[in-house]
Amino acid sequence: MLQNPDRLLDEARTLAADIVALRRAIHAEPELGLHTPLTRDKIRVALAGLPLEWVEGPSTTGLVATLRGGAGAGPCVLLRGDMDALPMPEETGLDFASAVPGVMHACGHDAHVAMLAGAARLLCARAESLAGEARFMFQPGEEGHHGARFMLEDGLLGGGDSGIALPDAAFALHVMPNAPHGLIGGREGALLAAADQIGIVVSGRGGHASMPHDTLDPVPVACEIVSALQALVARRYSVFDPVVVTIAKIEAGTTHNVIPDSARLTGTMRTLSPANRARLQADITRLAEGIAAAHGLAAQVTILEGFPPTLCDGRAVTFGEQVARDLYGPQAFLRLPDPIMGAEDFAYVLEKVPGAMFFLGVAHEGADWQHCCGIHSTRMMVDETVLPQGAAYLARLAEAFLAQGGWER
Repeated sequence: MLQNPDRLLDEARTLAADIVALRRAIHAEPELGLHTPLTRDKIRVALAGLPLEWVEGPSTTGLVATLRGGAGAGPCVLLRGDMDALPMPEETGLDFASAVPGVMHACGHDAHVAMLAGAARLLCARAESLAGEARFMFQPGEEGHHGARFMLEDGLLGGGDSGIALPDAAFALHVMPNAPHGLIGGREGALLAAADQIGIVVSGRGGHASMPHDTLDPVPVACEIVSALQALVARRYSVFDPVVVTIAKIEAGTTHNVIPDSARLTGTMRTLSPANRARLQADITRLAEGIAAAHGLAAQVTILEGFPPTLCDGRAVTFGEQVARDLYGPQAFLRLPDPIMGAEDFAYVLEKVPGAMFFLGVAHEGADWQHCCGIHSTRMMVDETVLPQGAAYLARLAEAFLAQGGWER
């Protein structure tokens, strides 16, 4: 039986001090990449004594806790929070600011873990009324390290040779400083983009800058490639399935009067569909090689694939919208009109399991949220009073999904 949503929120508020304490402890000791043992151990301590079954590793310090409901068989729902930080300094001035030089929780993963741990406690308290399973995925390596993919390959979520079925639904909640206090947002289809790295090396023949005719100068060719990439995006790709190509770094030469042998371009490509992702990779390679060849030079293109696009199931978004409105009122949820061209490796989970990621506004109430320092800023801040609301929302997603017996036919 589905319990009163007001009661769930009240219960979450009683956990506020613990949720905030866990977030601050993780924030003060941030960890990078696929191995976050300090964060893992903090989670274990925070959830010690609860009726959870734990599995870990072996490729990462990621862990999954399973809660088996006491009301019999039913579907399985997955809730996910990521654990890793970013390699950047912190300039917030907070009392609990990072004690690790050059490492900061600037994407809110500390808040994600704290809210997920709060949701686990809320659901454990209601375990006897749940029919089915709730799994809590604490994932390292989101910041470019493919942590979710490794956890899937390790069988921690089920599927493959694990002998355990994949969950029936998966949900994640991501804080957003540049959104109104407490607002939950999401959209059907592409929420976030695929993100791939581009490397282009233009090779020519260097020489004296006063005699360019005796060289094969790679610099103007590299510049032509940059300009042509923008024309490619604007003239070859539909605005209704947009792509972004940004060359963010150009390296060439050693001094003012020497033409170098080579020039290196580094950038990113963002796409919202698998078809455009494959097409754009081929187009960039053909364009760079062709322009270089037209000038008698050579270009070598390397594409390092990042995360796939984050594609949200329409049923899951509608479900999440209804849960938000039931908990917090008719103005609590915003259907986002457009995708965001950032990337998230929860996309790997959504390739296997129908579900959705939602955003939670964590700007301070009454703040000019449009001009707050955003994620990946050295001064990014979170209004911690919103965290119990996020924990209650995650718990309610799981509780309501299990109560309705899975996806409604």
